[in-house]
Parts: sequence; structure tokens; C-alpha cells
Amino acid sequence: MKLISWNVNGIRACVQKGFMDFFNEIDADLFCIQESKMQEGQLKLDLEGYHQYWNYAERKGYSGTAIFTKKEPVTVSYGMNIEKHDKEGRIITLGFDEYYMVTVYTPNSGNELARLDYRMEWEDDFRKYLKELEKKKPVIVCGDMNVAHKEIDLKNPKTNHKNAGFTDEEREKFSLLLESGFTDTYRYFYPDVTDVYSWWSYRFSARAKNAGWRIDYFLTSKVLEERLTGAKIHTEILGSDHCPVELEIAL
Repeated sequence: MKLISWNVNGIRACVQKGFMDFFNEIDADLFCIQESKMQEGQLKLDLEGYHQYWNYAERKGYSGTAIFTKKEPVTVSYGMNIEKHDKEGRIITLGFDEYYMVTVYTPNSGNELARLDYRMEWEDDFRKYLKELEKKKPVIVCGDMNVAHKEIDLKNPKTNHKNAGFTDEEREKFSLLLESGFTDTYRYFYPDVTDVYSWWSYRFSARAKNAGWRIDYFLTSKVLEERLTGAKIHTEILGSDHCPVELEIAL
């Protein structure tokens, strides 16, 4: 199976920048997007052969997620059943016979870390949510998790040490998630690869200089490790300030 995750930074804009070309060419079994930035009815995607599931933020033009899947899921849920977390369209969970597929757009801690305290609550609640799912069957979770885990995961770790996405607090929460029983699938295959990122600021010609961050992930329950067959970061694909990430898994 081929799985794709992409923070499109506004699906309506991304469609104008070649989204459908990549979607059709990659022919994924499951295709997850984050930061759709739209409300229901603002865009109709003709994705023949796919079931579509969308979670919209209450605030217009903000956040939002979607999953497009060839196989119809057994169950579908939105959010994690915690009201304070479920107003921004950040989570979709599809249940299949053998596993759960979760896509997530983790809240950014914001300028001057204004939302860091909230982010810490989110991290604990989201980890608990995933572990509850895992009691029933293995979990695959993907998305923009808004953290570069290690210094290897961003170009300029020293100058970003206290910035959103690379604070000690955020990195420790990500470590805790992995230690609770999840595998960072890209690092599973490429533990030492450097200079491969999934997000670049629009400022300072960051993408041209490859001054990026790896903040988009596929994580899987440890029990699925033996089924992992490949991982890629599609740095060649434009259309957003993020690029798509891929997981291949035998399910």
C-alpha cells in the first residue's frame, strides 16, 4: 500500500499549482491532507475511485484536514471527542479491518510561543487518544506534527532552539509519543540522512537554499514495523510550503 500525507497550505490554492497532477501520478491508496483552509462547499474535487472525508475548522479559511481513500473504511470519526480540541478540524480517524488511519494537523505553538501551554495539553490528549485506539488495532498516524524532533531534522537548529516547532518542550512530547510505542517511519529507513526536509519558510528564499524543517511524519504502531517497505519525502513537488511525504507498507 502507498500512503501520502501533504500539508497543502490551502487546497484551493494548491489545486491551482498542480495538486491534481501529483495526486493522479502518485496513485496512492490513501491520500491525507492538512491545512485545507476551506469550508464545506467551497471546492469540489473530482477524485474518481476515492471516498472523501473532510473535517473543517469552525473558523473560516483556517486549519482543516481531509482523507481520500480507495477502500471504504468501516468507521469514520472526527476529532478526539474533547471539545476544546475539536473546533479546528485537526483530526480524522478512519477504521479499517486491520488498522486505524489517523491524519492530524498539530497546533502550532505560535509567535512568542503564545499557544505552547495549549500545545502541551493537546500533545498529552492526542497521545492518550492514539493509545486508546491502539488497544483495538494498530495505528498509522500521519500529518504536519509541527515539530522537528532532532537537530538532524532542521537546517539551523542552534538559531531555532527556542522557536515554535523546536522547543525542548515540543521535542520532549514527540519523544514521549515515540517511546509510548510508535515508529518514525522515515528515520526507520534513513536514521542518519541529513538535509532532507518537508517544510520551508516562504521568507528568505528558504526553499532555494534548502533551509528547511522535517515536521511532516508517518508514525506507525511498533507492531507494524515488520510490514514497513519504504518511505519518501517528495522534495521535488511544489505547490505548498510543505512537500508530500510517503509511506509504503504491506497491509
